[in-house]
Amino acid sequence: MTRVSARGSGRRTTPPRLRAALLSIATGVVAVGTTVALAASASAGTTLGAAAAETGRYFGAAVAVNRLSDAVYVGILNREFTSVTAENEMKWDATEPSPNQFTYTGGDKLVSHAEANGMRVRGHTLAWHQQQPRWTAVLSGTALRNAMLNHVTQVATHYRGRIDAWNVVNEAFADGGSGGRRDSNLQRTGNDWIEAAFRAARAADPGATLCYNDYNTDGQNPKSNAVYAMVQDFRARGVPIDCVGFQSHVTAQSPVPSDYQANLQRFVDLGVEVQITELDVEGSGSAQADSYSRVVRACLAISRCTGITVSGIRDTDSWRASVTPLLFDGNGNRKAAYTSTLDALNAGGTTVPPTTPPPTTTPPPTTPPPPPTTSPPPGGDCAASVSVNAWSGGFVATVTVTAGPAGLDGWVVDLTLPSGVTVTNAWSAQNTGTSGAVSFRNVSYNSAVGAGAGTEFGFQGTGNGPIGTATCARA
Repeated sequence: MTRVSARGSGRRTTPPRLRAALLSIATGVVAVGTTVALAASASAGTTLGAAAAETGRYFGAAVAVNRLSDAVYVGILNREFTSVTAENEMKWDATEPSPNQFTYTGGDKLVSHAEANGMRVRGHTLAWHQQQPRWTAVLSGTALRNAMLNHVTQVATHYRGRIDAWNVVNEAFADGGSGGRRDSNLQRTGNDWIEAAFRAARAADPGATLCYNDYNTDGQNPKSNAVYAMVQDFRARGVPIDCVGFQSHVTAQSPVPSDYQANLQRFVDLGVEVQITELDVEGSGSAQADSYSRVVRACLAISRCTGITVSGIRDTDSWRASVTPLLFDGNGNRKAAYTSTLDALNAGGTTVPPTTPPPTTTPPPTTPPPPPTTSPPPGGDCAASVSVNAWSGGFVATVTVTAGPAGLDGWVVDLTLPSGVTVTNAWSAQNTGTSGAVSFRNVSYNSAVGAGAGTEFGFQGTGNGPIGTATCARA
């Protein structure tokens, strides 16, 4: 909720829309971890992507595939951005709804759109403690580890050669002052699970940039120090990590820290790239514009800060829509933050140096876990239950559909949302309505559910999250 320069012979070529701009950049040998100041470009870019390309960087956006039918949305996307990150369509619950049964419809659509428009693609995310499919809930230990590694291998292999960078592991460290790992089902498979995921990703797609991604790491603090120690260890032992992603969700309570640039630089000094992966800034006007400018200027000051992705396009598309955090308003108009961002990009900075191809490794053995069994609901066609991961102003809901004794060949779930709650995106289901009484109907790959078995879908929204009881019926 989400990378980058050419890597020599081990990388795919620069996308067409960037190539012309990159050819105009003076080349030179740049040592890892150093910054080389350049004069501002002689011809200022008129869009975010063009301006970023002047120094060899991408400027991207998180994209919801269901909005690719929105002409205003797509118009801004194609005009302004040179990289896309899937909001939900490449996560575990969306790509592997049943054990070892993969579906890539949403992700493939986004990748095809990107390729048709000369954009890079950042994959998000291969391993995360949230938005896991329902069937993983009964797994632990070796079975869960094998399922995770199989998932990483299968998804990265499917997109091999088409993904510029993967968020391989997302948000694995705990908040607060401990600086330790987050307690999750993946962490409980063993402290080496992150290393195992990176090794599997490298084996599946040797040409992709492999990133660790997290939030609340923008300045030096116990959490960022823990991530730093992990990267330092991985680099020393040859674990294939190429990049660290900084989400940079800026709020009044968590502004851009004074040591933002210095913090990015210390990671670069370890030999990895850094990328701003989910940038958004709550607020409006000059204060919001200044925060965006500070982040962009910090990235451009560091030769191996290779790109910036904003967490959506219009304010109304944001997972934090109530705090208007993006560069375009709900009507698609440019905000003051857009102007300050474009100006910062056009002010110039360091150029992104080439890097050496990554090594290839042999993947660890993986064995897909057996499908779990569940108890059917006591009666009726099916039952539905909702779990919610909420934050101030937004939420992600996961809905579990469990078939009755006769099984299902199609299903529909009805849910009444409270006032002020709006569905902004759904996956593994087709929604009718976005507020009040809404319905979610199966898609092709999860219509058939055996007796007592289950499937999951999810949706994202603004407001305080769904309340009440979801009902399920045979479609």
